[in-house]
Amino acid sequence: MSRDADPSALQFWTLYLSRFAGGFGSITLVILIPKLAPELGLGGVGLGLLYTAFTLAQTLMVVPLAWAGDRYDKRLVLLGTLALGVLTYAAFGFVTTGRQLMAVRAFQGVVFTGMGLMTLALVGELATKGTRANHIGKANAASFAASIVGGLSAGFLYDYFAGGREVFLLITALYVVTFGATALLLSSDDTRIHGFPFSDLAVNRRILTLTSFRAQYSVAVTLVRNWVPVFAGYALAQGGLGYPAFAVSVITVSEKFTNMLLQPFTGRLSDRSGRSLFVFAGGGTYGVVALLVPFTPMIGATVGLPESYPIVGAVSAAFLPLVALNCGLGIADSFREPASMALFADEGSDGEGVASSFGIRELVWRPGSVLAPVAGGWLMAEIGMDSVFYVGGAFAVLGALTFLGILWRAHGAGALREW
Repeated sequence: MSRDADPSALQFWTLYLSRFAGGFGSITLVILIPKLAPELGLGGVGLGLLYTAFTLAQTLMVVPLAWAGDRYDKRLVLLGTLALGVLTYAAFGFVTTGRQLMAVRAFQGVVFTGMGLMTLALVGELATKGTRANHIGKANAASFAASIVGGLSAGFLYDYFAGGREVFLLITALYVVTFGATALLLSSDDTRIHGFPFSDLAVNRRILTLTSFRAQYSVAVTLVRNWVPVFAGYALAQGGLGYPAFAVSVITVSEKFTNMLLQPFTGRLSDRSGRSLFVFAGGGTYGVVALLVPFTPMIGATVGLPESYPIVGAVSAAFLPLVALNCGLGIADSFREPASMALFADEGSDGEGVASSFGIRELVWRPGSVLAPVAGGWLMAEIGMDSVFYVGGAFAVLGALTFLGILWRAHGAGALREW
């Protein structure tokens, strides 16, 4: 698979299937860990270590997996991570102790990282520069679709099987099908990057400009995306809205739904109109929308919105405004994400190493995504729930303004339109 090849649509769809499988497996565990951990005697620090094991494994494997993808055949690396995924999700069905669950969870982190890096790198290499953001948007849409389907079905399936592990057999089967499709339909990758491409990409001016935004934006997204469901579900006495579980699910899924619908379209627009403009506008808008979240009860009461709905049940007047704002967060991020990913792919695809470029993108996200939840918990306890959204929104707006300033200074006044 060379960058000069004319790939068939089947190759892209195979990679979209990998994105779907990765997203489905990940969201299923997010939903089921609160059920599995108590069954195996994990709570408190032990429960926290389950999340740490996943994140630590992801962080440690970014560089070696990205290096292997650039140095060797990305298709083979992807097949290897899919094979490990088959074994990992099958193993989830047989764990009997907390330590076993923690170990398998760490392997899941390796699988998720490998699949994410390789699928995005392969999409970036298969696509031309003029279609790259559009194809990346479609790949991300597949991942969001998996999050929606998995988020709504994982708990139902677990309850349907009366707490049995059959749900993991379904995920394992999905990975087997994805492995077969990848082996049969995806062409070999013949690009080879020698040496250690991270060293050159780490001082690439465009990537440094992007990371000035991404490092701050990771704090914003981690805080806002995680605390919207917290705000919806926590008791009124703790600063939340006290909504039932299904209402929280509807609110949470709404952001993923709009993101999924729009990313292929916004990706195509950014291919035509300049990607840095979409990064700036999407990131800044995300921050502004986040700042409005604490005002949803006042908005709902002022407009006189209903406080109960069929199926959803009794909520409050803030329900529809919160759904609308979370949809707005998805819309804003749909402008930013495919454009940002395409910019990283552009730099790596010029012979620098596309997998390593995405690896740097992943590493830059890590500090904010690890530290932000701790900061969010402190803000919620010491200042109040609303402060989490003010801080998250401020980081997004500041990140967008920093990006604009560096872009203007380092690349010229026309870079926002031309980049």
